[in-house]
Amino acid sequence: MPNMSKTRVPVREQEPLVRAANFDEVCYGYNEEEAVEEATRCLNCKKPRCVEGCPVSIDIPGFISKLAEKDFAGAYQVISESSALPAVCGRVCPQETQCEGKCVRGNAKTGSEPVSIGKLERFVADRAKADGIKPEGAKVKNGHKIAVIGSGPAGLTCAGDLAKMGYDVTIYEALHKAGGVLTYGIPEFRLPKDKVVAEEVKNVESLGVKIITNVIIGRTITIDELIEQEGYEAVFVGSGAGLPMFMGIPGENANGVFSANEYLTRNNLMKAFRDDYDTPIYKAKKCVVVGGGNVAMDAARTALRLGAEVHLVYRRSEAELPARAEEVHHAKEEGVIFDLLTNPIEILVDENENVTGIRCIRMELGEPDASGRRRPVEIPGSEFEMECDAVIMSLGTSPNPLISSTTPGLETNRRRCLVATEDEGKTTKDGVYAGGDAVTGAATVILAMGAGRAGARGIDNYIKSKNA
Repeated sequence: MPNMSKTRVPVREQEPLVRAANFDEVCYGYNEEEAVEEATRCLNCKKPRCVEGCPVSIDIPGFISKLAEKDFAGAYQVISESSALPAVCGRVCPQETQCEGKCVRGNAKTGSEPVSIGKLERFVADRAKADGIKPEGAKVKNGHKIAVIGSGPAGLTCAGDLAKMGYDVTIYEALHKAGGVLTYGIPEFRLPKDKVVAEEVKNVESLGVKIITNVIIGRTITIDELIEQEGYEAVFVGSGAGLPMFMGIPGENANGVFSANEYLTRNNLMKAFRDDYDTPIYKAKKCVVVGGGNVAMDAARTALRLGAEVHLVYRRSEAELPARAEEVHHAKEEGVIFDLLTNPIEILVDENENVTGIRCIRMELGEPDASGRRRPVEIPGSEFEMECDAVIMSLGTSPNPLISSTTPGLETNRRRCLVATEDEGKTTKDGVYAGGDAVTGAATVILAMGAGRAGARGIDNYIKSKNA
């Protein structure tokens, strides 16, 4: 009989005031006893709605049943059939709106909480690493070569799936470390780089995937050259969306204004979070972060840990914040100050073009816009100024146009995203597939992984049809 407790097994975390001064992981995760107890809350539904809510279609009841039986290796293999990055997903996926959001146990009428699927996935992945368990690869190679551009969640997932099918896969990464946004975009306190990301990359490599870093597609080599000169039969583009957006307000070019991408990349790749690294990162005394998504929370919490008083400015109310509820909760606990229904109109600078403050205007919510959220409207005469010495813009990103501009026949839409089918990631160029942020614009890790899986299916069908 399942454990009918209405409440989840609580997960241990660092105390807010302690973690606000370090970059150690906030959440400790479950130990074995806690994980097994939480696993017994699963009802093992005959029609599991949680699987429908998972973009990579993990057999969630299947892995949780194995976990409840303490078959940790079996649980890991069940997850690995669908996910190349379980230790990552267990930490950063928005489970509350996906698998856990569909969980039958999460019944508001009865006051029951959903099964803590994300924390269980994290436990299984971490246990597999501790026990030296790797995902199972292909028994036989099929002799076909595929290139993958980008080693972020879409690229790693696509490469992993193709390798399991028997393909010879090579990933080309522009930066000097693999992992994409997992390595440079998400802070250490949410996603440890050596303990988690590097290990997940090694697991993909253990399937036979080769990763070549410091190769910029469109500069070092083009997609056409990969196909015509290097002999790849198909290419998957999972290059992400790393081009930051700005507001276009006065003062945005001043010293002390950063995109969240630049700020987080410096902190992650150049290890500003470590005392033994002399990283050229600006340590503000009072920092304003503009935006309300997960990246804005990451930037705000990073600046806080680097010693700043941090204000997060967002033009809508808390109900419209696009960030995960857990990230908002953690940011507030740690001391980030939320200035909601507020929008910047000018960045103030001194005679040397250094940031001295920011001029904002109060907002109110009007009628819903095309996104379904109530549109923010300025309140006339409500302007005010805030002192600060740094401003971090976290307003979203778009794909770098380098690949599309150097690849004839590869179409983009008005947002400069690659045009590709949702079911297989097929682009407008024969043999080229794409997925993740390069197609959708900035989105979540798990959605990029789902697109990577779709791209792998598409490439497999393409190769088989060519050789039928």
